[in-house]
Amino acid sequence: MEEIKSKRKVKKGTVLSNKMEKTVVVQVSRTYPHPRYGKVVTRNKKYYAHNELRPLEVGEQVTIEETRPLSKLKRWRVVA
Repeated sequence: MEEIKSKRKVKKGTVLSNKMEKTVVVQVSRTYPHPRYGKVVTRNKKYYAHNELRPLEVGEQVTIEETRPLSKLKRWRVVA
């Protein structure tokens, strides 16, 4: 039996805020070399993610997966 691969994007990040009901704010950092100078640059982005699994603490590492729009800002959900 072959396992079906999901085409949804998956990102790993850190919980920044857990003050909303069923929603957490996750910060995802990415590093890349600067196109001209080659120095490694870090950029952060915040994602609003739906969370019904368990209470999450600020600073906890989580994995989020792309999903259908759940609200004005929520397009991701916590998977682990």
